[in-house]
Amino acid sequence: MNKEVNLEVDLGPLHLKNPIMPASGTFDIKCTLLNEKQLNKLGAIVPKSIAFKKREGNPGPRICETDCGLLNAVGVPSKGVEYFVKEELPLLEKANNIIIVSLVGNRIEDFCNLAEYLNKIKAISALEINLSCPNLNNGMPFGVNKEKLYELIFNIKRNTSKPIIAKLSPNVSDIKEMALIAKNAGADILTIANTLMGMAIDIDKHIPKLGNKIGGLSGPAIRPIVVRMIWEVAQSVDIPIIGVGGIYSAEDAIEMILAGASAVQIGSANFINPYVMLEAIEGIRQYLINKRYNSIKEIVGLVKV
Repeated sequence: MNKEVNLEVDLGPLHLKNPIMPASGTFDIKCTLLNEKQLNKLGAIVPKSIAFKKREGNPGPRICETDCGLLNAVGVPSKGVEYFVKEELPLLEKANNIIIVSLVGNRIEDFCNLAEYLNKIKAISALEINLSCPNLNNGMPFGVNKEKLYELIFNIKRNTSKPIIAKLSPNVSDIKEMALIAKNAGADILTIANTLMGMAIDIDKHIPKLGNKIGGLSGPAIRPIVVRMIWEVAQSVDIPIIGVGGIYSAEDAIEMILAGASAVQIGSANFINPYVMLEAIEGIRQYLINKRYNSIKEIVGLVKV
């Protein structure tokens, strides 16, 4: 008989049945191959980011494969919050009881309007703030500007009672400093991290391979960087961490948990293997059994340094 292990995790006020969820932008409730029973096995669901009003995103080409990952410059297209609430949320409610909604915007007002609009919807468990959106005041992403980062999170908190997850940008000199700023502004949870900025060039045409010229790098190439960032932040900030970036297996997820993440998101691997999240859950369960742990909480931040 297999030993029973506890995969339940706490992310501040959120209680998840296990630590596995999709990364925003890599999961579509209308296109997923997973059925409702399989979706209910996930710790949470994170649908594609939504904007307050409809937005088109970037011109194509939007995606470019690299040797060890994927460059994307999709630009976060959205059909708007009203479409999301009417067409997608009912499907999400059937699939899982923990729904984390990712928010995008170009102004602080955009995020605040979204947060206020969604605050009254009981089915939404938490809001994840995409801090890599460029703001219209200076063209820099919120996540790399200390003052704008604090101002954004602080104002969002004033417009919602739901837990706030700050999805930090890795394109900074000191991730610990940005994590502390997000916490002090009111973030309840941190997601580490968004994509790293990169570029690919067509050597025959002498032009960028992406329509937006530069894009975000995801995939196995960035995982060691993210693991390092999780470990650094876990030593200096005492709020829960969700790790994301290059997880393609249960072993990859466990590495981030050992570094200090309480939960993880799986992104580009979903495009290659639609069942990777389910496999990760079972792989983590078997790891705990083999190592004779009773609960996943026992290995969070357990790395010996």
